[in-house]
Amino acid sequence: MTNPAQIGLSVAADLERRLQASDYDGYAYAYPHKSAYRPLSPPVPLKELWAKEDRSRLFLYTHLPFCEVRCGFCNLFTTVRPERGFVDQTLDAIVDQAGAVAEATQAEGVSQAAFGGGTPSFLSSSEIERIFTELALRWPVDWHAIPVSFEASPATLDPDKLAVLRGLGVDRLSMGVQSFVPSELKDLGRPQRPADVDRACAQILDASFPTFNLDLIYGARTQTPESWARSVRRAVAVGPQEIYLYPLYVRALTGLSRVDREPSRHRRALYRVGRDLLLDAGYEQVSMRYFRRATSRAGADYCCQEDGMVGLGPGARSYTRALHYSSEYAVGQVGTKRITAAFNVRERHDVADFGFELDEDEQRRRYLIKSLLRRPGLSAGDYVARFGTSYAADFPGVKEALLARGLAREEGPHLELTDEGFELSDTLGPWLYSASVQSLMVAQELS
Repeated sequence: MTNPAQIGLSVAADLERRLQASDYDGYAYAYPHKSAYRPLSPPVPLKELWAKEDRSRLFLYTHLPFCEVRCGFCNLFTTVRPERGFVDQTLDAIVDQAGAVAEATQAEGVSQAAFGGGTPSFLSSSEIERIFTELALRWPVDWHAIPVSFEASPATLDPDKLAVLRGLGVDRLSMGVQSFVPSELKDLGRPQRPADVDRACAQILDASFPTFNLDLIYGARTQTPESWARSVRRAVAVGPQEIYLYPLYVRALTGLSRVDREPSRHRRALYRVGRDLLLDAGYEQVSMRYFRRATSRAGADYCCQEDGMVGLGPGARSYTRALHYSSEYAVGQVGTKRITAAFNVRERHDVADFGFELDEDEQRRRYLIKSLLRRPGLSAGDYVARFGTSYAADFPGVKEALLARGLAREEGPHLELTDEGFELSDTLGPWLYSASVQSLMVAQELS
């Protein structure tokens, strides 16, 4: 019989090893990571898969895999400047998929929606109107009655497109800026004109979206605390309700990886500069990356990772309690184009054939990770209500290791990360991954 004290010592020792190795192990925005997905044999019918799920409050996510440029840091599933015929074919396939999936899942209601990519604003106004209209014909959704998020880039926006989005019911516009410093944009491999950013920000504000989000990236090679502070202050001056601060990662098959460009060794110090500036400016911190104004709509959580998420489009993930599924995974342009082309001629959209089955341990582990890395943290009572056991019993030594290291504290029923814990979220998340998921991620051969 295993000694609980020995388990605790092993867990604490593993945490210490990881902390000594790196502050930035991996971005734990989803669990398990898509690189752990594998072909499902046999494929699972969606009707069977969703039969026991709550279909009254679904999150509908539509992935539009198009961009005008490929940034050097980007490892998203997207195609660059695709031919219009290819775009039309992909939109046709998404519409076909939307109907098949709605029928198979017997969807009863949609409580939130998001359009991501890629860069959804790459589409023309008429294409955007078409996809909203076609989805509404097939899904029980009223765009004006639910939170709807839409991602954009500065060069692809204009007043007409923004007016169309507001008229369709989009209430959150998210735009990636990454930096307001031209030399840092060059280091990031992001071709972007300051004039386009200024124009887009002004037009978005004029369009009066209830929630406007800006994304920034820290860790470019030439970035200094002073230059990073200028970008953060500039973002605050624009006046968005939300700001995300992302650390730079250089992933395989990206533009930066091909030129052997590594992130700055001072990402943690840069994170602290950005965090402190946002807190001083009146933003509250929800996670390591996510900051929002206290007056913004706190009820609309756009993390897109809850059970009951249906993904449409090539590259989109779907989540039920026991199975996560999607199309195949690729980063490079050849692989992404191949998978999208296969999606466009796919005959059946009513089965899941690529994904990851979550047993009871993985479901508990996912809940632990996702809860712990956000405020207000992991609720002992909510965990028991969901699983019938305590997280302390299911994951012996985890709480003790975090408390002893000063990375978490107990706030009433919650285990909540401290400021230092939040700083180290990208080490703490992977620390909690199961051995099987870690093994699958390492073995994945990207294309």
